Amino acid sequence: MRGSTRLSRRELLKRGAAGAAGLALLGKAGEAAERLTSRARDPHAAGTVGSVGDGSLDPMAFLGHFDHGRVTRLPSGQILREYEIHAVDREIEVAPGVFYPAWTYNGQVPGPTIRATEGDRVRVHFRNVGTHPHTIHFHGFHPAGMDGVFEPVHPGEDFIYEFDAEPMGLHLYHCHTMPLKKHIAKGLYGVFVIDPKTPRPPAREMVMVLNGFDTNFDGENEVYAVNTVAFAYQESPIEVRKDELQRIYLVNVLEFDLVNSMHLHANFFHVYRTGTSLTPDEFTDTLMLCQGERHIIEFTYRHTGRFMFHAHQSEFAELGWMGLFNVVDHVV
Repeated sequence: MRGSTRLSRRELLKRGAAGAAGLALLGKAGEAAERLTSRARDPHAAGTVGSVGDGSLDPMAFLGHFDHGRVTRLPSGQILREYEIHAVDREIEVAPGVFYPAWTYNGQVPGPTIRATEGDRVRVHFRNVGTHPHTIHFHGFHPAGMDGVFEPVHPGEDFIYEFDAEPMGLHLYHCHTMPLKKHIAKGLYGVFVIDPKTPRPPAREMVMVLNGFDTNFDGENEVYAVNTVAFAYQESPIEVRKDELQRIYLVNVLEFDLVNSMHLHANFFHVYRTGTSLTPDEFTDTLMLCQGERHIIEFTYRHTGRFMFHAHQSEFAELGWMGLFNVVDHVV
């Protein structure tokens, strides 16, 4: 692993006036650390937080990208959606100068966001081109032989997962090979959206996967993020239109920490737990999630300006799980 120092996350927090300063010590020093500290204190200050050189990891592009598969119809008339997913070993940059030897689906962390409509037939062509046995375990309904637990796919092998998309809601997929925590921590996970047959109301839709990285392999995360890159949406705020409905598919896959959370500044959101109902379960501004827990949240901003969203575990926020919405009258 390049550009890292063996420091625990708590040691990182102690080394700077703010925790983000410690994050820079993992990969850069001196001027870079000062810029990170400045950004932690003032999100509008100039700095390098969230800027990484790995162009294949683009949190802004991932935010709104859904893979609907290759669509055909079966003789019965049922819609068939086919997807290609490969397990690939790949080093990724999770913060400026901080590299992590990941195990990935299709070379990215998280893997592609798979989307179907309830009742569609889903067929996933899985190939393992990595160096360890892997599987794909989908949350939702499917036959036992499609569960991704007892049929390990060894390097160089292929497997086809096929099942009907149900129930409607927000789900996830991940490797279920032992040791399970290692395969998840290394990056083998993604989002699985099953839309209801009657579509949800029109909205700006975004996928946010809450994750983290143990960059020195001590069983604790040194980097926290939304969609892999620390502070990505603080460095490049997400532009949203005032009075437009925002819908976030929020999934927590954080390993090594029991809970994670989402807090929205100056606003509240409706919570659709697991997305299995069209009626909201809660109206709040802070949501706690265990690993594998996921919910759809919806909100609208009445005022323009920059508004924070972040984990309400302050340690997570200071080590990368922090972002901004830039609310404007018209998105350019």
